[in-house]
Amino acid sequence: MSTITAPLGDSSIMLRRNVKHITRTPVTIFNAALMPVVMMLIFVYVFGSAFDVGEHYIDYATPGMILLAISYGLSGTAVSVSSDMAKGIINRFKVMDVSRNAVLIGHVVATVLTNVVAIAAIVGMAFALGFRSSATALDWLGAIGVMAATSFAASWLTVALGMAAKTPESAGMSVVPLIMLPFLSSAIVPADKMGQGVRQFAQYQPFTPIIESLRGFLTGHPCGGYTAAALAWCAGFAIVGYLWARATFNKRV
Repeated sequence: MSTITAPLGDSSIMLRRNVKHITRTPVTIFNAALMPVVMMLIFVYVFGSAFDVGEHYIDYATPGMILLAISYGLSGTAVSVSSDMAKGIINRFKVMDVSRNAVLIGHVVATVLTNVVAIAAIVGMAFALGFRSSATALDWLGAIGVMAATSFAASWLTVALGMAAKTPESAGMSVVPLIMLPFLSSAIVPADKMGQGVRQFAQYQPFTPIIESLRGFLTGHPCGGYTAAALAWCAGFAIVGYLWARATFNKRV
């Protein structure tokens, strides 16, 4: 077997293993797919009329809800990675001569697939609630690219956090900032309507350009500046997450 096909085969095996674990854990599926839908219903029907965003609130909120859908499923990944480390499963893989990258890639791809389900649920619910987009096919491709880059980057960072955590419980807590950051961005209300201090934080934190990039694509008015910033943040997160995960993996096994 070649040096290329061996890691790919190992990665596919690790992916099947992680997908089976996800499907056997209803809480993970709920957090990944149903919880973002519940959040959307709450914000649109309960709080939506209180926010003056200059357009239909469902049209404004959908990009932010997509990012929330990505972030809500991350705790399950962190806990799964930490559990593998704590239970010695990783050491068994090492004895079996399984590619180290394959173990990490399996978790990342499984997380991305979970995010795809969550995003599909959010977009479907948004259309059911009245969301309408004037985006062209090219705009939709741009939006999908930003969503894929965000999911990929967040997955690597989450795997790294899970690797570094001492226990599965602490791993679950370590991703809380990633879950909370969308609430302190332009996901729910425009940043310029926030109070002093919070407004500046919302404007310059990494999730705001990602959301604004998605919002531009979905409304048919893409913004190159926001998209460039979003992709730069995603690249940084992915690189840091990968290097951190590899370093922790090598150190602990």
